[in-house]
Amino acid sequence: MTSPARHLSKCAEGVRSFNHTSRSAAKDWEFPSHSYSAIGNLSQLVGTLDQALWQATYPVRRTYEHGRVRIDNGGDADKKVAELLAAYEDASRAASALTEAVQRMHNATSPMGLDTTGLPGFGD
Repeated sequence: MTSPARHLSKCAEGVRSFNHTSRSAAKDWEFPSHSYSAIGNLSQLVGTLDQALWQATYPVRRTYEHGRVRIDNGGDADKKVAELLAAYEDASRAASALTEAVQRMHNATSPMGLDTTGLPGFGD
């Protein structure tokens, strides 16, 4: 069985691969419809970030509820968990804003296409 964290590692690897392969034009990476598809996939990805962020805190929250979180060098567990949850709230707001912006990008590319007028191989 794959650990939950490994799924996120695979996702990061996929985004890194996209960044590498999309750096130059290729037969399957040159038209507005290609951007539309990629941005649609990104929209789906970022739309799931808030849930993933919250669920990533589950092991800490569960351990904390049982009074079992220990902080290195005798640190304060209450303070660190509060810091984690405050950071989650910030990340959640940012994820919502990112989701909204990427959805707008996807909507903007929706009507775009290639003007084939005068291009060889295309009928006028």
